Amino acid sequence: MPYVTVGKENSADIDIHYNDHGSGKPVVLIHGYPLNGNSWEKQEAELLKAGRRVISYDRRGFGKSSQPTTGYDYDTFAADLKALLDHLAPAEDVQLVGFSMGTGEVTRYLGNYGSAGVSRVALLGVIQPFLLQTDDNEKGVPQEVFDGIKETVAKDRYLWFEGFFDNFFNTDKLSPDRIGDAALKAHFNLAVEMSPFASYACVDTWLTDFRDDLPKFDVPTLVVHGTEDRILPFEATAQRLRDENLIADLEFVAIEGGPHNIAWTHPDEVNAALLPFLAR
Repeated sequence: MPYVTVGKENSADIDIHYNDHGSGKPVVLIHGYPLNGNSWEKQEAELLKAGRRVISYDRRGFGKSSQPTTGYDYDTFAADLKALLDHLAPAEDVQLVGFSMGTGEVTRYLGNYGSAGVSRVALLGVIQPFLLQTDDNEKGVPQEVFDGIKETVAKDRYLWFEGFFDNFFNTDKLSPDRIGDAALKAHFNLAVEMSPFASYACVDTWLTDFRDDLPKFDVPTLVVHGTEDRILPFEATAQRLRDENLIADLEFVAIEGGPHNIAWTHPDEVNAALLPFLAR
């Protein structure tokens, strides 16, 4: 299996596992919490059919990547992405596609390193601009919500994942038509592969303030978000990017009735927006 080494914790290398398939213009897929690179299966298949080179990877602490107890912040996550791109050294500009937590890597990458070598970006189920409610961010989510999440994860992360996926997919409304029991179990199995430390530590990363990164977007950007997202509420995230004009060159698609993981529950709608956007 292919890996790139991005650092060290004591005597152990920190390795990022990646997959690199197909040929043509490269697109990099960056997964959400608590999944891994394989969670893009409904998009990867269509991208490969369209003649694209598809690169996906597992964030540190997730999937087959190393499980250190350091580096759970977006500056480090973006540096890991840069290390992967430097390692692969694609001959053409890449296109970055992030889902949920993965939208943070894309945003901080552009904020820290600029868009050289990047032609387009797509953000699904966005975490931007700033999820935490503060005096200067009244549309955010109160701190006590995240404190409660951390307490639940620390007490029983398996029970946390079970309830999390109910809201990740809005199972009360969309099961079994758009998310069946077997698929739900498969996602749970992906989640328990991530490290216990990352399960807890990543919650604080959701509170990252991306407002200074967004003005640095200078490439065409697609945002796709479910209107009934219970994990990253539409009104606190995607709607703000659109209504407050926080990204200069923005194409916006709202998936009516869509939950957080629209890439799984609404793949036809997502792919109909994503593939033509990336093909331009």
